Amino acid sequence: MRVGVVTFPGSLDDRDAQRAIRLAGAEPVALWHGEHDLHGVDALVLPGGFSYGDYLRCGAIASLSPIMAEVIDAANKGMPVLGICNGFQMLAEAHLLEGGLIRNDHGLFICRDQKLRVENNSTDWTGDFEAGQEITIPLKNGEGGFIASAETLERLEGEGRVVVRYLDVNPNGSLNDIAGVTNARGNVVGLMPHPEHAVEPGFGPDTSDAMRSGVDGLSFFTSAITRMLTPA
Repeated sequence: MRVGVVTFPGSLDDRDAQRAIRLAGAEPVALWHGEHDLHGVDALVLPGGFSYGDYLRCGAIASLSPIMAEVIDAANKGMPVLGICNGFQMLAEAHLLEGGLIRNDHGLFICRDQKLRVENNSTDWTGDFEAGQEITIPLKNGEGGFIASAETLERLEGEGRVVVRYLDVNPNGSLNDIAGVTNARGNVVGLMPHPEHAVEPGFGPDTSDAMRSGVDGLSFFTSAITRMLTPA
């Protein structure tokens, strides 16, 4: 399977996402934001970083990049699309996901290993988790506070479209402790924490087994591969 990773001016985690995809057993394909060609990929990842320096609003300019027309079309046709941190902001700005992301309520950039609970394991990107499973993956953001209207929040909660939720501490003031959401179809997922930084022993969060041994993030990528290989 071939999974495209789109690089925008200011992307920082595109190479990390490519490595995560390779470790998960798929072929990463580098895509450029200025193209109108997805090169026949089976799934897409919009990586973290600071696209266009986060000017205007995080992800706002990137959401209008040429390749995003193809991303939106592919997502609407059912292609699995994962937005990580800045990628989540792009998906919200492109209206592929509901809600928005604003400045952290404490006004500071935060970087920490974050405990999460998987609320929805029926999306294209969470099928290898158990519902209610607690995981730990790194988090790093300055504008990660998830917001939505009361009506939208009620719909997201009622339809089971909250994918992951912060546990123990809410690091950025996100409403309802929401760390990630999905669209109604379940093929588009956005989350603020960074699963691509928890895919390889020796480089992930600390666990009770050993320092830097956490690989909880890898299941996001294997989930999409499993879904793509499973007949509908």
